[in-house]
Amino acid sequence: MKLDDVGVDFLIQEEGMVLHPYLDSAGIATIGVGCTYYENGTKVKMTDKPITRDRAIGLFKNTVVTFERTVTRVLRVEVNQNHFNALVSLCYNIGGGAFVNSTVLKKINDKAPLNEIETWFLVWNKVGSAPILLGRRKREFALYKTGLPAVPLI
Repeated sequence: MKLDDVGVDFLIQEEGMVLHPYLDSAGIATIGVGCTYYENGTKVKMTDKPITRDRAIGLFKNTVVTFERTVTRVLRVEVNQNHFNALVSLCYNIGGGAFVNSTVLKKINDKAPLNEIETWFLVWNKVGSAPILLGRRKREFALYKTGLPAVPLI
């Protein structure tokens, strides 16, 4: 599966788009739509030049493919497009390794009730010890629980 337009717009809204290097909430040099690396694998540095909006979108679309593949690879149940969009947003934000080993993924694959899945979405609300991501997790879960029919895994 791939993010649809709703998923792309959702992630851009959550990450924001900054055309010059900045330090994210974890203190990591970032540019564009939450990107910490360029297409060639070079880490973003605070001394890098600003990029255009088109470059930011291109960089994001290049970067998000890794997270789409990670989510697709580890899901063992059918999901709808909004489920997928929300899970890619979570994976993009917490990282592939953390997502693959997360209880939220386990609960989804075990077909747990929505209230359990929500509980485990909301666990991922901190950067360091600061609970600054709770709003994002609530919005991701709201997207997750909305509705299109499930589509088979390919």
